[in-house]
Amino acid sequence: MPRFRLNDLAAFATVAKTRSFTAAAAELSVSPSALSHALRLLEERLGVRLLARSTRSVAPTDAGAALLDRLTPALAEIEAGLGDLAAFRAEPEGIVRLTTFHWVASTFLARRLPGFLAAHPGITVQVTVDDKLQDIVADGFDAGLRFGDDVEKDMIAVRVSPPLRHLVVATPAYWDRHGRPNHPRELRGHACIAYHNLSSGSISPWEFEKNGRELRQRIEGPLICNSADLALSMVREGGCVSLNMAEDLAEDLAERRLEAVLEDWCPPFDGVFLYHPSRRQTPRVLRALIDFLKV
Repeated sequence: MPRFRLNDLAAFATVAKTRSFTAAAAELSVSPSALSHALRLLEERLGVRLLARSTRSVAPTDAGAALLDRLTPALAEIEAGLGDLAAFRAEPEGIVRLTTFHWVASTFLARRLPGFLAAHPGITVQVTVDDKLQDIVADGFDAGLRFGDDVEKDMIAVRVSPPLRHLVVATPAYWDRHGRPNHPRELRGHACIAYHNLSSGSISPWEFEKNGRELRQRIEGPLICNSADLALSMVREGGCVSLNMAEDLAEDLAERRLEAVLEDWCPPFDGVFLYHPSRRQTPRVLRALIDFLKV
């Protein structure tokens, strides 16, 4: 590629991914007009139209999409190679891009990241919070954090938390009024808070297990949401039943503000795992994070 500068190809990839000259220009620290001009010159040199432009949007053409598919892993490898140069420095430096969902970000990472960043002042951690499962390779992330069952089998997965547990909770007054269920099927008559799964667009059933027997219980109630914080706040008000992480409930249970039921149907499950693509050599900044978080 002697006639094509790598910067121009990287600029094209940024515009194609962001679908915006303005957003791409801000990310690349150039003006939108300069970026647009550079890409027109690139198209002229290649003899192929890479971007379809309108007054309101920009998107890759078929040729542009084909080039982007080849460029994305190549640029990622180049960035990883540059990151590996940190091996010649005493401390790793660079950026680690992570994707995870809200509960892990607000609890697990909120507790652990301050210590990591204090120990590694040369590393910046960029966290994107999204309850939907992301393709970390296609979307440009170095790693993700999810529950073990959600990690793709072709990823390298490292445990970064102990096993976790869900519990079914309500206030003692609620259970006194409506009765305490002895089996998950008995939740049908209760005001349960449903979880909206953004990945599938469906309402997730509550999952239970006892003596090796798994049970998925469809629940109904006055609220559907994808926020554990909102669900827990509603339960504390006394009118609903929710399925929450035991870690979030410790104080409420200890103070008897909330009461758990069906505990024999709620065994521990695999906790949080950090996962990343298989590479010949893991970037030092990511390796430093893994070493800090793993259990």
